[in-house]
Amino acid sequence: MAFGVIIIGDEILSGRRTDKHLQKVIELLTARGLSLAWAEYIGDEPERITATLRRSFASGDIVFSTGGIGATPDDHTRQCAAAALDVPLELHPEAAELIRERIRDMHPAGSPHPVDLNLPENQHRLNMGVFPRGASIIPNGYNKIPGFSVGDHHFMPGFPVMAWPMIEWVLDTKYADLHHQTPHAERSLFVFELPESTLTPLMEKIEADFPGVRVFSLPSVGDAERGGVFARRHIDLGVKGEPEAVAAAFVKLREGVHLLGGDIVEADTLQGKPA
Repeated sequence: MAFGVIIIGDEILSGRRTDKHLQKVIELLTARGLSLAWAEYIGDEPERITATLRRSFASGDIVFSTGGIGATPDDHTRQCAAAALDVPLELHPEAAELIRERIRDMHPAGSPHPVDLNLPENQHRLNMGVFPRGASIIPNGYNKIPGFSVGDHHFMPGFPVMAWPMIEWVLDTKYADLHHQTPHAERSLFVFELPESTLTPLMEKIEADFPGVRVFSLPSVGDAERGGVFARRHIDLGVKGEPEAVAAAFVKLREGVHLLGGDIVEADTLQGKPA
């Protein structure tokens, strides 16, 4: 089962806000020995959100979706998820009770007036607990307003302070059996004075000789901020996959670069610093 993330919101695509979810999801998965297979950004367009969700539901992947589950006119994710599944929307009883608790919590202390749950604004708040039929809730420790899950799709607000603990809860509650299931390693080196075109045959041979090992190549025109040798043009060249195979493939990769006349600085891929 692959992991994917869908990040929804016009504010991300317009630049009004900078996305922070992608890097955090990668971090949360990596800490559990998991990895992200794909990510998509979508604006607040119901047709596009529905089409994307219909496709991702059919994929069988584990998907986190952030944004658009509120109750304002620009929030469409709940409705689109129901449309993608061809099921009705329903007020989830547990979500409704949590929302009512939140309304009570927000009532001014010492107010002479009791909480009126039938006020129009309070009835409107219950829309945040209207989910596709068959959904289960994702607890929200920040303000009690839950997200929801349908199968292996998990929907949460766009606010990082809420979304990130909710993603952690899902990973540790629903997918603990997947944690650290597949050993994984990465080794890389920085190559100077060689173009990618010269390295490509070596990369292809490494992948052919070591099934299951993937080669990656990240060229840079030079990193002046980092300085030193890294101000020069270079390529972050490496291998990733099963640890034992990676160790053997890395030896062959390093030998191959030497034979091609490349100038090498080995790197610790976790720290991103020269070894």
